[in-house]
Amino acid sequence: IHFYNATLWTNEDVGILNNSDILVRNGEIIEIGQNLKTPSGFKRVDASNKHITSGIIDEHSHMGASSINEGGHNSSAEVSIMDVINPDDINIYRNLAGGVTTVQILHGSANPIGGQSAIIKLKWGSKINEMFFPNADPFIKFALGENVKQSNWGGSRFPQTRMGVEQVFIDHFDRAKDYGNKWEKYNSLSKREKARSVKPRYDEEMETLWEIIKGERFVTSHSYVQSEINMLMKVAEKFNFRINTFTHILEGYKVSDKMFEHGVGASTFSDWWGYKYEVNDAIPYNGAIMHNVGVTVAFNSDSSELSRRLNLEAAKAVKYGGVSEEEAWKFVTLNPAKLLHLDDKVGSLKVGKNADIVVWSGHPMSIYTKAEKTMIDGAFYFDTETHQNKNKEIKKEKESLIKKMLNENKSGGGSSNAGPFRRPTIEIQKEFNCETID
Repeated sequence: IHFYNATLWTNEDVGILNNSDILVRNGEIIEIGQNLKTPSGFKRVDASNKHITSGIIDEHSHMGASSINEGGHNSSAEVSIMDVINPDDINIYRNLAGGVTTVQILHGSANPIGGQSAIIKLKWGSKINEMFFPNADPFIKFALGENVKQSNWGGSRFPQTRMGVEQVFIDHFDRAKDYGNKWEKYNSLSKREKARSVKPRYDEEMETLWEIIKGERFVTSHSYVQSEINMLMKVAEKFNFRINTFTHILEGYKVSDKMFEHGVGASTFSDWWGYKYEVNDAIPYNGAIMHNVGVTVAFNSDSSELSRRLNLEAAKAVKYGGVSEEEAWKFVTLNPAKLLHLDDKVGSLKVGKNADIVVWSGHPMSIYTKAEKTMIDGAFYFDTETHQNKNKEIKKEKESLIKKMLNENKSGGGSSNAGPFRRPTIEIQKEFNCETID
């Protein structure tokens, strides 16, 4: 496909390119420039007066997962959201209509150590195994705050306090370290020595936590207040790893210098505050302050509804803190790609990257703009014209079915005890070429 004469938001050093073209082949971006020649066999798409960006990425979502908390234990590292995603969730399609192409689906925040997450591309109509982002790094959800000490529902399990939450992390990582050392010692033995030794017991929970210590699995942590943010960074440093992302992080502006030093990114809300006790100190300048310190900042939704308007959330970084339009747009594209370690594949318009592309009717951060086409890996998964045609087909089919039911009701079709809307037996026989079965 050859998109021509568009305004391209590249998210690269070249910035925003006016009156430019982009070529897509076999799911990849193969060329960007002005007045490009259309290769043989390419479809041309006139993008005059349109803006083209990379797809929006939501670092924190729960779409497609109806039950997200395994909160009976203080650690559920062994469970995985990958096992329970519903690929038919209508929110997947609705997010495509908002220009979203990739999301991380997270476990809930009921316990300090939650479950493993899933990163998917919103390939509506595909089987779930076809949606998982290929070769994506594995992540896990941690949580801090009121939820994990059960302030909101009066639970009875440990922990009940913030000091207990800290101890949960320390105890579990001590156990995981011991578990990993036993396996490393066993694996270092010769074949003869292994035959004379007892093989350590495999433990899915400990295996997952051991992956974190080894830097093979990465932590996204639900967080709010500065004391707990500091605490989790110190726990991680004690075990020689780093927290990958603090999500929500609404007091991040208070400790942004420490976050930068630790090397952790922030996936925050644009302007949510005051909705519960631990958010009383939240400010809408949070994202801009962390960004100005050098922290990689993304805006997430934590909502299948808000996520399809993340383009407008990005605009709030311009309003609150004076972030430039180009940098604000990265808050919902390139920066979440960096937090998910996917920026070599998505998050910007660059030759060699995945063709996850959105064609907007105008400026992507305008309230008057709509996503007209959303492409993932070079295939259109949303198109306004196709959407409108489908709506017309559905309306026509619905009217036809209602008409049939009304006519059926008037003519008294079907058996006398079958209700007014049953199709006549003879009609079903003709359609399926079958004999009457009592």
